[in-house]
Amino acid sequence: MKALLLLLLLSFAAVSTTQAQSTPTAAPDKSKEVLLVDAACGQCRLGLPGKSCDLAIRMNGKAYFVDGTDIDSHGDAHAKDGFCNSVRKAQVQGEVVDNRFKATYFQLLPETVTAK
Repeated sequence: MKALLLLLLLSFAAVSTTQAQSTPTAAPDKSKEVLLVDAACGQCRLGLPGKSCDLAIRMNGKAYFVDGTDIDSHGDAHAKDGFCNSVRKAQVQGEVVDNRFKATYFQLLPETVTAK
């Protein structure tokens, strides 16, 4: 019984550590540009290949899957305003590495915000 409890605690700690490492910072780096991009499900809305729903952004006309945050971190992807049903605006910082956007900052904007 104690071994099972210990295993559960270690599993929880591992998941918590992994999630903490994959979450972008809460505030942008003031020394870097904040980009306004389209954000949505890569497969459902942005035409990227795959069989599951994954967060992606579109910038400069090209779509990239996002690392550093995931589709479920920003609400229900299948809700009316979710990433699988609508393209939303987001402010991001990061860089494209190996054709994926490595987010260091990701802030989903309210639906009423549009690009200028």
